[in-house]
Amino acid sequence: MKLKIAITHGDINGVGYQVILKALEDNRILELCTPIIYGSAKIASQYRKQLGLQDYKLNIIESPADARHDAVNIINVVGEDVMPSPGQPSPEAGRAAVAALERAVTDLRNGLVNAMVTAPINKKTVQSDTFIFPGHTEYLQSSLGEDGDKALMVLFNDRIRVALATTHIPVSAISEALTRENIADKIRAFARSLHRDFAVDNPRIAVLALNPHSGDDGLLGKEEQEVIAPAIQDARDEKIAAFGPYPADGFFGAGLFSKFDGVLAMYHDQGLAPFKTIAMDNGVNFTAGLPFVRTSPDHGTGYDIATQNVASADSMRSAIYAAIDIVRARANEDFAHSNPLKRQYHDRSNNDATINMTAD
Repeated sequence: MKLKIAITHGDINGVGYQVILKALEDNRILELCTPIIYGSAKIASQYRKQLGLQDYKLNIIESPADARHDAVNIINVVGEDVMPSPGQPSPEAGRAAVAALERAVTDLRNGLVNAMVTAPINKKTVQSDTFIFPGHTEYLQSSLGEDGDKALMVLFNDRIRVALATTHIPVSAISEALTRENIADKIRAFARSLHRDFAVDNPRIAVLALNPHSGDDGLLGKEEQEVIAPAIQDARDEKIAAFGPYPADGFFGAGLFSKFDGVLAMYHDQGLAPFKTIAMDNGVNFTAGLPFVRTSPDHGTGYDIATQNVASADSMRSAIYAAIDIVRARANEDFAHSNPLKRQYHDRSNNDATINMTAD
């Protein structure tokens, strides 16, 4: 049975519809999944004409249960009066983005879809009395986390995987947020995700320093000595292959990232600036650490090119493929552990060497 993938339309004034429609233009993607856009058929039609996709057909449905497996489906989540103003941020676009996100999350939580791919939002226009989150990651942790689950922001392509110890916070607040416990938790979560979501056995994780030159033995900061290195040791005590802290400039400049399965950066731009330089147009943002799968393109709303029809769909396409791959990886891992072999051993206290059996 094909997976149902929810795709939220994001900011209707950005490049969201452009990259979604371009990514789904090739019908071969229907062989891999059943895509369901959460948005507006009217807005999608407007962008479809703008892109010159005259033969592009959308199947309008009320629920994922009604989705056709041989078509691109769409669920209307905003009113007919909502129309885009490409290139211009607006509160109306923010409300439309939240409406799509909330409906898709509800269907994901209820098992009506298998994974969710989100188009970019404007973090300012989505703010309201009921939506007070600085980004998708924080909202998803609140909405989809269970039993204390903590979301981990991971960006990846086929060359590199980067996770973030802190996400959408001011630079002035980074040092205070980086506690030994927090960093150790992020290393553990990253190791679990690399194993479960990416099928990497015994992953090697590089941990970046916070200060220039890794603090120069305390001359430029003590976080490396007092916080980051002890957190790495905590992880190593748990048999996690964590290494560092490495000065970020030399680490990326020398290409050391290629020797590790994942890189844990201390803050947003420390990890994302080099990642986006390396990943180019096919990077994917993945929210690890939650029981549900969510991916997205690694770019923003693209207001500056929203009227030019030049937005690349590569990252959106990669995000859709990645969601499928991660759902399958988790299913394979769950299946592998669903019926463990029983361990056999000899009871040496019994002269008859009776074989006892116990479950692992």
